[in-house]
Amino acid sequence: MNNNPFRIFLFIFIFAAVVAALDSFYVIDETKQAVITQFGEPMGTPVTDPGMHFKLPIVQKVNYFEKRILPWDGDANQIPTLDKRYIWVDTTARWRIVDALKFMQSVGTARDAQARLDDIIYAATRDTISNSLLVEAVRSSNRLLDVPKEERDAQWVFDIGNLERIKEGREALTEKIAKQASEIMPRYGIELIDVLIKRIDYVDDVRKKVYDRMISERLRTVEQFRSEGQGKKAEIEGQTQKELKRIQSEAYRKSQEIKGRADAEAIRIYADSYNHDPEFYSFLKTLDTYSKVFDSDTSIILGTDNDFFKYLKSADPDNAK
Repeated sequence: MNNNPFRIFLFIFIFAAVVAALDSFYVIDETKQAVITQFGEPMGTPVTDPGMHFKLPIVQKVNYFEKRILPWDGDANQIPTLDKRYIWVDTTARWRIVDALKFMQSVGTARDAQARLDDIIYAATRDTISNSLLVEAVRSSNRLLDVPKEERDAQWVFDIGNLERIKEGREALTEKIAKQASEIMPRYGIELIDVLIKRIDYVDDVRKKVYDRMISERLRTVEQFRSEGQGKKAEIEGQTQKELKRIQSEAYRKSQEIKGRADAEAIRIYADSYNHDPEFYSFLKTLDTYSKVFDSDTSIILGTDNDFFKYLKSADPDNAK
C-alpha cells in the first residue's frame, strides 16, 4: 500500500511525458504552411518546408494555412460606365498566401480573407469600369474593324459600320483591376494571381435599348441582303432571257437554213421529175388546182375554150370518141 502513491505519480509522469513527446512534433504536408504561436504570440518565421517539425509541447500551438492557389468568386456589382451606362460586372480571381505570419496578424482566416478580397477587388473594379466607356468593357480588340471589306464574306450577318474603335479593351481593363488590387495585397500577406471579368450584363433599361438597336441593325442588314439578292436575281434573269433569245434566234436561223435547203432540194427533185414529162406535170398541177377550187358545194361556169376546162373535156367519153 505504501507504494501506491509512488506508482500513481510514476504513471502520471509517464503519461505526461508521452503526451508531451507526442505534442512536441507536428507534420506539414506539401499543401500547407504553419505559424507557431506561444500563448497567442507568433514565434519565429512561418514554417513552409514539408515534413516533421519540433515545437514546445503544450505551450506552443501550430496554426496551419493553405499554400495552394485559392479561388475567389464575387457577386455581380452594378457599376456606371464613363458614358453613364449601368452594367452588372461579375468578377473572379485567384490568390494565395505568401506570408503566413502577416496573413495571420492582419486577416486571420481564409474566410476573413474572402471578405477582405471582396472589398479590395470590388473597389478596384468600380474605379476602373467607372472611368472607362462601355465599349471598352465589352470588347477586347478592333479585329473586326481591321478586316478589309473585300475579305468579308456572306457569313458577316452584322453591320460593323457603327462599331466604335476602342483604345484599351476588356483585357486591358482586367489588367488594370488586377494591378490596382495587387498593390494592396502585400500588406495582408496575399499575392493576387489574376483577376477575370467573367460576365458583363446590362441593367434592364440599357438591355432593352441594346436589344432594340440590335434588332434594327439586323433588320437593316436583312434589307441590304434582300436588296442585293433582288439585284442578283434581276441580273441572272436578264442573262437568262438574253441567252434564251440568243439560243432561239440561233435555232430559228438554223431551222430556216434547213428548210431552205429542203425546199431547194424538193424543187430540184420536182423539176427533174417534171422535166421528163411536161404534159404529165401540167396534168398534175391542174388536178391539184381542181382539188383546191372544187368541192361538193361549189358551182362554176366555164367557157368551152377555157384552159381550165381542157382536161374535163378530155375526160368525157363521148368527146374522146
